[in-house]
Amino acid sequence: MLEQMGIAAKAASYKLALLSSREKNRVLETIADELEAQTESILSANAQDVEQARANGLSEAMLDRLALTPARLKAIADDVRQVCNLADPVGQVIDGGLLDSGLRLERRRVPLGVIGVIYEARPNVTVDVASLCLKTGNAAILRGGKETYRTNAATVAVIQKALEACGLPAAAVQSIDNPDRALVAEMLRMDKYIDMLIPRGGAGLHKLCREQSTIPVITGGIGVCHIYVDDTAEIAPALKIIVNAKTQRPSTCNTVETLLVHQDIAERFLPALSLQMADSGVTLHADDTALGTLQAGPANVVAVKAEEYDDEFLSLDLNVKVVTDLDDAIAHIREHGTQHSDAILTRTLRNADRFVNEVDSSAVYVNASTRFTDGGQFGLGAEVAVSTQKLHARGPMGLEALTTYKWVGFGDDTIRA
Repeated sequence: MLEQMGIAAKAASYKLALLSSREKNRVLETIADELEAQTESILSANAQDVEQARANGLSEAMLDRLALTPARLKAIADDVRQVCNLADPVGQVIDGGLLDSGLRLERRRVPLGVIGVIYEARPNVTVDVASLCLKTGNAAILRGGKETYRTNAATVAVIQKALEACGLPAAAVQSIDNPDRALVAEMLRMDKYIDMLIPRGGAGLHKLCREQSTIPVITGGIGVCHIYVDDTAEIAPALKIIVNAKTQRPSTCNTVETLLVHQDIAERFLPALSLQMADSGVTLHADDTALGTLQAGPANVVAVKAEEYDDEFLSLDLNVKVVTDLDDAIAHIREHGTQHSDAILTRTLRNADRFVNEVDSSAVYVNASTRFTDGGQFGLGAEVAVSTQKLHARGPMGLEALTTYKWVGFGDDTIRA
């Protein structure tokens, strides 16, 4: 089955690579319109997925990721339209010039070819990946989690209908709807057909892909994100940022999981934090230094376990640790961070500069929420993933991250001397 999917995807990718920006945008507009036209059928399929997932004991964080509403589906369709408005990178000349040999050389952006994406209970990923791949002339083979197979099937059917309506092969976007895990192992070895693989899921999935894939893998999306409150931070603005970073949508990978507080501000800051977190419904996991002060306040407080510093809670839980200084904070982030998103709250330029230069994450913030690490917020349109590695792409992956380049040489009957 996968062999035939790979053959069809590779053939479709050759046709997609030749499309003009106008032709690609027409496909995307048709997909967006069809998503809205088929709202009822997609939401019906999703409701069945959510009911099954709840019966199987899926966590509230995962249920939130899985669930679609009319508003969320409308937002997904609008994200597709937003991709239409983005500049098409394919064909862009990155650089070049005339060589001494007389050869005129260009480095030109081209599609990667076929993108494989493995993901879990995130039905929006299906549309996000498809729209970004189509905009960049790439075909896509998708493997969503078993929790979303009805939703994925419904949305892929809409996408394929739109492709055919525009005279393009339905195989440009395909989904592996069989939940058999053996198919994942088979997919990881499809280097003859898939040019790049993106896993979007937990640490176990990323480890599996890194160890078993014969295809280049882009890893990321696991966010043990930190905010460091230094001794010069202003308490009211700091609390506003922390509330946003923790509570706006706790199930996302750019949510803050650990708060590091400078010891010189802790006595004033922690009681205010307890009040704010009580109002926000956040459970605090405190270290020995912070525990007593926080337990005296109204927030729900428990003692932190050492392993929780490595946890991606994806829930209304927040580690709180008192650190001696900036060096201590940076050391903690280096040991427990996932190079996703980390922030410093400070009124000192020197501390801000040191944090930016010394914290090796794909996104680093000064006096801002970690929740901004997102393709839409960065002006990239819908993202295909957040990469935390360093080769090819890093941070939110928009259109350019789904391209490579080729060298094009123009001669005048030119030969090498």
